[in-house]
This record gives sequence, structure tokens and C-alpha cells, in this order.
Amino acid sequence: MSTWILRLDEPGDGLRVAVKDLIDVAGTPTTAGCRVLADRAAPAERDARCLDGLRAAGVRLVGKANLHELACGGTGVNPHYGTPVNPLDPALVPGGSSSGSAVAVATGEADLALGSDTAGSIRTPSACCGTVGLKPTHGLVPLEGVWPLSPSLDVVGPMARDVAGVARGMALLDPTFDPAAPPAEVIGRVRVPNVDPVVDAAVDRLLAAAEVEVVELRLPGWAAAHDAAWSVMFHEVWQVDRVLYERDAAGLGPDVRERLEHGRAVTYEQHRAGLAHRAVWRAELAAAFRRAPVLAWPTLAFLPPRLDDPPPNTRWTNIPVNLAGHPALALPVPTGGPLPVSVQLVGPDRAEGLLCATGVRLEAAAAALA
Repeated sequence: MSTWILRLDEPGDGLRVAVKDLIDVAGTPTTAGCRVLADRAAPAERDARCLDGLRAAGVRLVGKANLHELACGGTGVNPHYGTPVNPLDPALVPGGSSSGSAVAVATGEADLALGSDTAGSIRTPSACCGTVGLKPTHGLVPLEGVWPLSPSLDVVGPMARDVAGVARGMALLDPTFDPAAPPAEVIGRVRVPNVDPVVDAAVDRLLAAAEVEVVELRLPGWAAAHDAAWSVMFHEVWQVDRVLYERDAAGLGPDVRERLEHGRAVTYEQHRAGLAHRAVWRAELAAAFRRAPVLAWPTLAFLPPRLDDPPPNTRWTNIPVNLAGHPALALPVPTGGPLPVSVQLVGPDRAEGLLCATGVRLEAAAAALA
């Protein structure tokens, strides 16, 4: 049951959908993978708004998927509800925080899953489990009825085994989504810090195999955007979840408790400065998009770590995208070894169709390399 916090048995033969258990489903409690929250959670009176399009299409919800507690972690390890088993290797972390969502689609228990992404929580488990995940443009998918982590960065998006599945999910979340968008002919290759050479080499081979024009680009503001985003996130995490900490700090997982305490120390001024830096960072990315409509860099800078190893002490590659608010697509890349890595495609606001079309092209190239 570690993939699921609650299994559902809705009737019908529609698309099978897993819902991360911080998204309200009418008649069921929302736990966010947290015992302190679950102890007082009443059944939701109505579905979260992001489910409206799915319900209209007659999907079948098959369960509330497990997650890293309070969506506040990148490994997917949950001390309260168990840890979803990585289908590529049970010794590896499944990635977080949308761990159960990634595992559900990777194992075929769901056709589509909904996850949330604040600092990479859709893209990281997709990278760890060899699946595909799309972080939409911030504000595009409504968040009413979704337990927040950091409202300035949070999004809900689709996860599936392939790009076509993610595109199908995006069409259910956003009626303006354009599945017929053409792919990018030019991709900007961005070099981010501290990437394992195996990961970088695999991404480079895939881009070469896709026969697109690749332009090398630099983002000098990367480190500043990374740090600003963490200030925003941690300050808001404390504002959102301090009530749980104050109710029963000992009932929280040690890692989540430590992150909340870190957030308590982030000042209002640091938070405000982080939000103000968003405009600077978006301007830098806008200049990059003028040279290439899609940017590419690794989703994870390293291969998925083992459950018994501490997470690598390196800068994560996802949260700067959340600060900008732009969409990003993660898809697997073969390495020639037993584990894939993952490439992240980033585009301007509302470029989800462009990213999916480009992802299909890269997916075909990946199949030829495998």
C-alpha cells in the first residue's frame, strides 16, 4: 500500500487517474502524507477545482497517492505511510514529493496521475522513476482545494508514462491547451552547476540524436535565482504549516520538522527580496528564449540516490523554474546503463503545447538510442 494512502474504487471504464493526497476528492480526507494533519482531517465536501475537467471527461479515480510528507521533500520517503517502491530499482528513492503519483503510472496502476510541483515535486519523481511529468505555468491550473506548500511557487500538473499521456492530462486540466503545437527547431542547452558527467553526456547525446539545432546558452543569474526561490519557499512553508508544527512537532518526520524550523528563521524581508528577484530572473530567461524557444538542462544533476544514502549535497536543478513561473517538462533519457536520467525542457509562460510537441520529438530519439 505504500504507493497509496487511500485506494478508491470508482465505477466506469474511463481513464484511470491517481490523485496526490494533497488534492481534495469529495468524500475523502486529505492527509498530505502527514499524520498530524490526518488526525483531524474531515472528508472533503467537494473536489478540488483542478478536477473539474477530469470529472467532466468521465475519468475514474483509482486512489489518493502517497507523497513526501506535506510535499516538503525531494526523496519521497514517508515515515508515516511507507515509501513508494521505485520500479526501476527498489533500493533507490522514488523521488518526491509526488512519489506515489510517479510510481502509480510507472507500474501501470494508473494511466494518468496528478502531482504538485513547488521545487521540482513533479519532475524529480519522474526523473527517479523513468516517467514523464509536466509542471504547468504558475497560476494556469486552479489551486482551490489543494493543500499548499508555497503558494507563490505551487502548481498542479500531469504525470504519465509518456509524453502523449501527459498531453492528454494537460488537456483535461487546461481547456486552452494546444496539442497540435509544432515542436521547437532550436533548443538552448544550458549548463547548470554540479551535474554528474554521466547525466550531462546523456542529455547531449539525446539532443544530438533529435536532430534539432542546439545553441549553447549561459544563465549567469542561476545561483541568485536558486537562492531567492529557496527564501520564498521556506518562508511560505512556515506560514502554511506552522499550525501543524505548533500542534505536534514531534509527530512530524524529522526532515520536515527541520525544514519548518529553517523556514521559521527566514525573515519577511528575505521573502520579499526573493519575490522581487523574480522579475530580474524572468527578464534573463526572456532574453534566452529569444535565442531558443525551448531551454534544456538535466532534471536531476545526479542519478537517483539509494534509500540508505543521504541526498547528494548539491544544488537542485528545478526550483529556479518555479521562481520564474514558467512551464517545464521532464522526460527520461537513456544512458546505456541500467538507469535512465532525465532532461528538463523549459519554455515561456503557457508554452505547454510547445514543450509536449518538442518532448515527443525527443522521446522518439530516446527510443532510437535505447
